[in-house]
Amino acid sequence: MRLGYLYSRYPVISQTFCDAEMLALERRGIELVIGSVYPPLTSLRHEYIAKLRAPIHYAPPQEILKILERNAKTTSKWPRDLVERHDAKYGPVAKAEQRARNALYFAEFFARSGVDHVHVHFANRAAHTAVFLKEISGIPFSVTAHGQDFMKDLGSDDLLREICAAAEFVAAETDYSRDLLRQRCPNSAAKIHKVYNGIDMERFPALGDESARPAVAPYHLPRIVSVGRLVAFKGFDELIDACAELARHRIDFFCDIIGDGRLRETLQEKVKQLDLSSRVNLLGSLSQAAVLDKLQAADIFALASTTDTQGATDVFPTVILEAMASARAVVSTRLAGIPELVVDGQTGMLTPPGDSTALADALEQLLRDPELRLRFGHAGRARIEQHFRIEQTVAPLMEMLERSCSRRPAGDVSVSRSALLGPTESSRCRASHSQAAIEIAYLVDRWPDRELPLLEREIEEMKRRNVPILPLVCELSPSTRLNRAMERVSPSLEFLPDAMVLEAEWRANPALAQQLEEDRAQQSSRAPGAVFLRQGRFALVLRKLIQEKDVSHIHATSSRALVCALMLKKLLGVTVSATIEPRSELPREWIQNALPQCVGGRLSSRKMVEHLDGAFFLDKTTFRSAPRKTLGQITRKTRIDLTTGSRFWQQWADLLLGWSGSDRKLNIENRT
Repeated sequence: MRLGYLYSRYPVISQTFCDAEMLALERRGIELVIGSVYPPLTSLRHEYIAKLRAPIHYAPPQEILKILERNAKTTSKWPRDLVERHDAKYGPVAKAEQRARNALYFAEFFARSGVDHVHVHFANRAAHTAVFLKEISGIPFSVTAHGQDFMKDLGSDDLLREICAAAEFVAAETDYSRDLLRQRCPNSAAKIHKVYNGIDMERFPALGDESARPAVAPYHLPRIVSVGRLVAFKGFDELIDACAELARHRIDFFCDIIGDGRLRETLQEKVKQLDLSSRVNLLGSLSQAAVLDKLQAADIFALASTTDTQGATDVFPTVILEAMASARAVVSTRLAGIPELVVDGQTGMLTPPGDSTALADALEQLLRDPELRLRFGHAGRARIEQHFRIEQTVAPLMEMLERSCSRRPAGDVSVSRSALLGPTESSRCRASHSQAAIEIAYLVDRWPDRELPLLEREIEEMKRRNVPILPLVCELSPSTRLNRAMERVSPSLEFLPDAMVLEAEWRANPALAQQLEEDRAQQSSRAPGAVFLRQGRFALVLRKLIQEKDVSHIHATSSRALVCALMLKKLLGVTVSATIEPRSELPREWIQNALPQCVGGRLSSRKMVEHLDGAFFLDKTTFRSAPRKTLGQITRKTRIDLTTGSRFWQQWADLLLGWSGSDRKLNIENRT
C-alpha cells in the first residue's frame, strides 16, 4: 500500500502527533507520499522529522495553480458541478474553487506517485480539499478529526457531514471527540472510530532511580513547566493567576511557559503587573529536544486548558502525553478528552476549567509534597507505556487503512489514474514504481528570467524529443506577467517551496551546511557570499528531491544555477553541465574555474569555448539575432548547426542523454 498524507500546512511545531504517526507507519513498512498545500509559518522544525524517509511535497505558487485551473476547465478534469454545489450550499467562506484548485494539483501528484489512499489530519480545509481530490481522481481518503477543527474551524456541520460521508472512515482522537462526531454525523456513525494519539517512547529515557536523590535539595526551587500555543483556550491566563496565588502563599517556585502566539505580549504584561517576573518566564517556541529537556528538569507539568469565547478548546493535548512519558506529575483540567489521559489522584490532579484558585490549590499540594509528585510521575509513565505507545495506538489506524484498501477493487484506482493522467503518463508512472526512471534535472534559478528568453522553447524541445528532463525552478520571479509560452510550459515545472522551508532545511542540516561553507573557503575564486548562501539553501532542499527522482545528471541553465549544481555534485556525485548566459552576475574568474568541473555546456563567450576541453560550444540562443552568414561561420567552427533550429536541439538532446546515461537506457528499451 502506498499511502498519501495531505496537510493544509506541514510541519506545524505543535502537531507532533502527526510526525509520530507517520514515522510509526514507515517503521511498519508503509511507503508514504506527503503533500502540503501551504508551507510552514516558521523555520523552526523538530529534529526527529529528519527521520522521515518521505520528502514533503508542497503545492506550487497560486499563480501556477490558477494556470492549471484554467487548463482543467477546458477538459473534464475540473469538478465544475461539485464546485457550484458547494458555492451555493456553503457560501464564499468555504472557498470551494480554491479547494478544488489545490485538489486538482494534488490529485495529479498523488496519481503520478501511485498513491492508493490519502489520509488527512484535521476535519477542516485539508479534509474539504480531499473531497474534491476524490471527485477528481477517484483516490479514496480518510480523516483524523481532533476537536477544534470540526467544532469551530470548519464552520459548518453540513459540510462536516459531507466530509464524513465521502471518507472511507473517520478516526477521532478520544472517546469524547468520537461521540461528538457521531452526534453531529449520525449517518456516518458506523465509520467513526476512536484512535488515540500516541508517542514514540524511544524519545523518552527509561526512569532512573529518582528516589535515591534527596526529595528537595536545600538549593532546589521546584519548577512548573507549561507548553502550548499562546491562545485563550490553553488557559495561560489562569495559570499566571494561580502563580500569583502561590506567590501570595509565600511558596517558592519557578514557572516556565513554552510556546508562542498572539497573546504573548498580553501575558507578558500580566506577569509584570502581578510582580511575577522573577518567577514566571515566557520562553517562546523551542525545538522538541529543548522542550523534552525542560520537561525532564521540571517537577510539575501544568496545562490549564479551558474553552474560549468561540467554543474552541483542547481535546487531547499531546504535551500531556510527553510530560507523563517524562514521569512528571500533571496538573490539568476536567475538559474534553483530558480525563481519558490523566487519572485524577493517580497520575496527576484535575481541576475545573477556568478556576485559577482550584488550580493554585492543586499546584500547592504538589509543590509541598515531593513524594506525591514522584508517585504521580511514575504512575503516569506506566500509564503511557501501557496504553499510549505509538506502536499500540497506530495499530487500529493500520487495520482500517488495510481494510479500506482491500474493499476497493484492484483496478479502480488504476482506471481513475489513467483517466486523470492519460494512458501514456499512467503507464510511465507504473513503470517508475517498479524500476527507477533516469531523470535529467534542468536547474532554473528563477523563472521567468529575461536573461533566458528561449528557456521555455528549450524545455518544450527536450520534451518533444522524449529527453527525460525534470525542470526544477528554485524561485518564481515576483510580478512577472506570464506569456502564452510560459503558461504552456508551467505545468511541467516543479517549484521549490518558500523561504521558510529552505531555511528550516538549512538549520536542520548543520553538518552539510558546514561542509558546503568549508568547500567554498578552500576555493581560490569564490561565488559572492549572498549568492552562495541562497544557492546553498536551494541545494539542501534539492538533494532529497534529486535522490527521490533518481537524477543522474544536472544541467544548470544559468551561472547562478551552476553554483547550486556544483554543490549537488559534491553532495550526490552527479554529473553537471551548464549554460552560461551573456551577462552573468558571477565573476568571470569564478565561471572559468567552475566550468572545468562540468562535462560540457553552452557558452556565449568564444574565448571560453576555445580554452575548454569537452563538449562546450557556443550557444545558439545567444546568437538569435546574428546575421545568417555569421551563424554559418560559427557552425563550421563548432560543428553544431546553429542555422537549423531542429538540428541544434537534437544535437543538444543527444548530448544530454549521453551525459546522463539515458541514451543507453533508451536503446535497451527500444530493443526490448
